[in-house]
Amino acid sequence: MAKSRSVVELTTRYDLGGVDKIRSLCLSPHSDSQTLVYLGTFSGSILLLSLDTSTNIVARLGTVSLSASPVESIFVLGQERGKVLALCNGYLFLVDSLLSQPAKRLGGVLKGINVVARRVRGRESSSSTDLLLLPSEVAGESSSSKKFLQMIGGGSRVSDLKGKDLRREGVLHQGRYVFAVAIGERMLLIELQCDEEDGKGDSFVVLKEIVGIGGVKTLVWLDDYVVAGTDKGYSLISCVTGQSGVIFTLPDVSGPPLLKLLCKEWKVLLLVDNVGVVVDTNGQPVGGSLVFRRRPDSVGELSFYLVTVGDGKMELHQKKSGACVQSVSFGPEGCGPSVLAVDEAGDGNLLAVTTMSKVIFYRRVPYEEQIKDLLRKKRYREAISLVEELDSEGEISKEKLSFLHAQIGYLLLFDLRFEEAVNQFLKSESMEPSEVFPFIMRDPNRWSLQVPRNRYWGLHPPPAPLEDVVDNGLAAIQRAIFLRKAGMDTPVDEEFSSNPPSRADLLESAIKNMTRYLEVSREKDLSHPVREGIDTLLMLLYRALNRVEDMENLASSVNNCVVEELESLLNESEHLRTLAFLYASKGMSAKALAIWRLFAKNYSSGLWQDSDDLVPYLHENELIRLSGKEAAAAEAARILEEPCDPELAFQHLSWISDINPLFAIQVLTSDKRTEELLPEKVIQAIDPQKVEIIQRYLQWLIEDRDYNDPQLHTSYALSLAKSALECVEVQNGNQETDTGSREAHDCNVGNISLFEIDVRERLQTFLQSSDLYDPEEILNLIEGSELWLEKAILYRRIGQETVVLQILALKLEDCAAAEQYCVEIGRPDAFMQLLDMYLDPQNGKEPMFKAAVRLLHNHGESLDPLQVLEKLSPDMPLKLASDTILRMLRARVHHHRQGQIVHNVSRALDVDSRLARLEERSRHVQINDESLCDSCFARLGTKLFAMYPDDTIVCYKCYRRLGESKSVTGRDFKRDVLIKPGWLVNR
Repeated sequence: MAKSRSVVELTTRYDLGGVDKIRSLCLSPHSDSQTLVYLGTFSGSILLLSLDTSTNIVARLGTVSLSASPVESIFVLGQERGKVLALCNGYLFLVDSLLSQPAKRLGGVLKGINVVARRVRGRESSSSTDLLLLPSEVAGESSSSKKFLQMIGGGSRVSDLKGKDLRREGVLHQGRYVFAVAIGERMLLIELQCDEEDGKGDSFVVLKEIVGIGGVKTLVWLDDYVVAGTDKGYSLISCVTGQSGVIFTLPDVSGPPLLKLLCKEWKVLLLVDNVGVVVDTNGQPVGGSLVFRRRPDSVGELSFYLVTVGDGKMELHQKKSGACVQSVSFGPEGCGPSVLAVDEAGDGNLLAVTTMSKVIFYRRVPYEEQIKDLLRKKRYREAISLVEELDSEGEISKEKLSFLHAQIGYLLLFDLRFEEAVNQFLKSESMEPSEVFPFIMRDPNRWSLQVPRNRYWGLHPPPAPLEDVVDNGLAAIQRAIFLRKAGMDTPVDEEFSSNPPSRADLLESAIKNMTRYLEVSREKDLSHPVREGIDTLLMLLYRALNRVEDMENLASSVNNCVVEELESLLNESEHLRTLAFLYASKGMSAKALAIWRLFAKNYSSGLWQDSDDLVPYLHENELIRLSGKEAAAAEAARILEEPCDPELAFQHLSWISDINPLFAIQVLTSDKRTEELLPEKVIQAIDPQKVEIIQRYLQWLIEDRDYNDPQLHTSYALSLAKSALECVEVQNGNQETDTGSREAHDCNVGNISLFEIDVRERLQTFLQSSDLYDPEEILNLIEGSELWLEKAILYRRIGQETVVLQILALKLEDCAAAEQYCVEIGRPDAFMQLLDMYLDPQNGKEPMFKAAVRLLHNHGESLDPLQVLEKLSPDMPLKLASDTILRMLRARVHHHRQGQIVHNVSRALDVDSRLARLEERSRHVQINDESLCDSCFARLGTKLFAMYPDDTIVCYKCYRRLGESKSVTGRDFKRDVLIKPGWLVNR
């Protein structure tokens, strides 16, 4: 159970002096500083008191006698010059609000009343409540109420009573009030019409009568439903249909029923002894049951608390949990039944409790004072719970809510509850992140002026560095423990007093949670100086916790760290990687590269040893792990890829390429650089032994950057040719038989290859694709080598066809390539030259009869049979050549005859076209007096005219203007030829 706190405080008391006993009570605000108090007595009188809320003085204003029976209930109708309705001796009485005139009893059917309830409309009341129309509002009726509903069988019977409409014309609607009254076995829904001037026009009208409900002792009317309590239980009655249903029945041994309307939630509280059940307007339970310590005599609603009185005690319970938060004694046990009333029509902060002859007034303590009291007693959880309740009930503004979260956070922080403190800071929307700067860096500092001087309640000391906060907090704990042992009641954290934490643990917790707060604060929209402070101090906190990865992530990302504040500290703690990242993020590339070069030098020299854990590196959105020196080279390359001074690239390119040539290539081929590197300087900066780097760079310039410098193309081809020669030498020497030709040319750059294609294949591709290199210079280099295909490409470039055919046919013995080259030459003598090479290779080489047969088979139709027969060697087997020669002769005959056919068909086409042209020119056209020129629309008559192929006719003048190739339609017959079906060859 939660500890008691002061929700309400005693304001004043008033004693009737034993003259009479109090039966009922009602409060009504009269002005901002005055509240009227109506007391109903057992002797049948109403006493009027006035409470001055500013001075807490109670004055008696008047009294009026109703009857000799107790006044059961009192209702105030209107505040200014209003009326008071009272139930006494089974009758309803009306009296003016100041009790200055005698009371008026309402007669007629209103007698023998057990209980009365005023109708209350909720926030979400439906339009069905309008069914309870005033009689004057029913169309077509002016003097009596009409029947609203038909008879419904099987339930309570609904009927209408004809009431006398005594109201006068022109009465305002605010003078009308609707009540439910229980009389015996029936319930009436009535409307009161109050005349606020002299009371002579006060009257009532019975709107509905609901029969079949007896023994009603308590009523609540909310929207369209009336909740009635009897000795048997609680029922829900529809004022529209008149039907009733049982909500639940009471036990055989139970106290009288008791109902309370909860105006804030628009729900109803039903009591069964000391258990309360909350139901909605449909009678359905909402939430759990509320258990009170004893059965209350009366129940009230104060903000989000339920107030119960009985047996001389008043208790305040939370509505949601039912927990008792305060208990107040206002009379001795057995002092008799008590009555409770809350100023619900006013600010809702005043309540009154009665004993038999006394009235005690209480006022709710402002929530700020409640929270302050809890915080002084270090009851932080209760204070937070109260703040959350105020927020959920909408009784506090967002600005005040943020202020309270920050205030509670400060107290928690100085009480060494760092995690809870930061949680409160994060809930505060108005707290500025710069407020925590003094906890991290001592004043004065760069950001001292950025710290706002917010005015809090003065419950905590001024901000101080976390070390001082921890030391002072531990000292306060020890002092509180000592005072408690000495018998003094001192608030202290029970957990800390029983198990005091160590200074190191507390300081670590403080730094971790302050780090958490700054991490969240980075996402806020803040001024630039505050952003600088957050990132710089966050780096300091990471350093204190030795969270190296977080330090590097912060330094390498977009940040607002101030380098001057961190440079020396990171140097001292040897967080050089973080410092390098920080330099790079601030554009200080030279300093960052110097650190990465130092890293690589120390790892390469053995001064530093690579740990077993490789360094993570993000490459093309893929996380890879590298050794220490490789990571240094990778980070340096990443800096040089970005726009920077070109001299830095030339300065650091050498050592980066020594570690990994891939990183060097990334630097040289970066597309992010705004100022391109000069190729001459790049080639000078690269070690000539690192051939592949040069080749890859030249390839990028030529293929990706479209460089057209002949010297550059020649340099690239020469470099490739040299590598190819080395590769051939290695292969011929059988030095690396296991690795093959692909790895042979990588001997200069270690085991990392920059290319996926063999060097000879790259050379051949480039020699075929480029036209800008000098082929003779490359031929001079590879003249005495075995690079025959490369030679063939180069000789072809310089037009030496015979040498190319010799290489292809005799050196490479690539018959297909040789034949294709002859096709590209396009002359028949090329095939004869190739045939001659096959049949007479020379240099002691045997004739290549199969190649010759292949040539005759594929291209024999392009050769002269007589020349072929002359070229054939007597040593060639006739069996090999006979079929081919025969096929060649047949092909020659076929081609000859095919040519004759084409010739004759062409002649036929020519004859037909001539005939069609003659027929077209000899066409006749008939012209009469009505014929018009298609261009100028003049009559042709006997004028000269012309006709175009599209049958348009124009006069000679228009013909001269248009010309002979363009008609009136705009068609140009030279560009858009017209073909008629009759002109086509049909033979």
